[in-house]
Amino acid sequence: MWETMKKLAGLLLCSVVVFLAACGQGETSSDAASDNETSDSSEKIYVLTTIAQIAEPLSVIGGERLEVDSLMGPSVDPHVYQATQSDIAKIENAELIFYNGLNLEANMVDIFNHLADTKPVVAIGEEISEESLLQDENKAVDPHIWFDIDLWKEALDRAVEELKNYSPDDADMFEENKQAYFSDLEALKEEATKLQHIPENHKYLVTAHDAFQYFGHMHNLEVIGLQGISTDDEIGVSDINETIDIIKKYEVPAIFVESSVNPNSINAVLEGAQSEGIDVTLGGELFSDAMGEPGTEEGTYIGMYRHNVDTIYEALMGGTE
Repeated sequence: MWETMKKLAGLLLCSVVVFLAACGQGETSSDAASDNETSDSSEKIYVLTTIAQIAEPLSVIGGERLEVDSLMGPSVDPHVYQATQSDIAKIENAELIFYNGLNLEANMVDIFNHLADTKPVVAIGEEISEESLLQDENKAVDPHIWFDIDLWKEALDRAVEELKNYSPDDADMFEENKQAYFSDLEALKEEATKLQHIPENHKYLVTAHDAFQYFGHMHNLEVIGLQGISTDDEIGVSDINETIDIIKKYEVPAIFVESSVNPNSINAVLEGAQSEGIDVTLGGELFSDAMGEPGTEEGTYIGMYRHNVDTIYEALMGGTE
């Protein structure tokens, strides 16, 4: 059954690439640029992103000039996401496409590479300097850069520069809105400094998969992910037992599930630890690879980040206040 599903997914990917390549043959990059120059400035620019962590900030920065859509909504795991039939129209109609890159959207890369000759397609995470990127023990680059606010500002800045190039008449407005939004991100950084007050022996963040290394690096937390940086990685009994040993050794007061990851593995750790008499609780749900529902506070980048900060702080303080 699984093999059949993978074959069908592969066939769909091929059909999407062929379809989009054929659609792009009738219009060259210079034709597209010419169309843009003569387009009605009152029409919204249709921007497509993979993850909402890119889409929502750009919708704020772009204001009324942009219509921003994301392919991957709440609870969607970008590590294993496959393009669907309904994605084809969005991808073809988009005037600009932004994705994280760094192998986050591994199954979408071929499509984006084929589209890059016909429209702006930018992997904003791959604009970050190599020395700023974290790697796992196997030297694989960690793609979860949105958890370092400073790095995410760099990535968003790259997207805004592309918007300015595409619509020069709106460049000043985009820049002004970006600066206002970045001021809000600086305020968010200041809010998050309360994590520094967590007692040193409680500064262990145990989650379902290794998505929080940038967060931990920024806020001085030791991060233990049950799975690797991709949710496609396997979890074995030894991984569960090693995590239980860490919880016991450091007296970790709480562990966390993630909104886009099956909670079974973390629940197995929780049950295993409690069966050994270890005093640990479920600290709550964190947003890692996906944000909350649109229209909610957690459906915004700032609100999602703030939710994580507050949830981690309250759980790891462990009644020490």
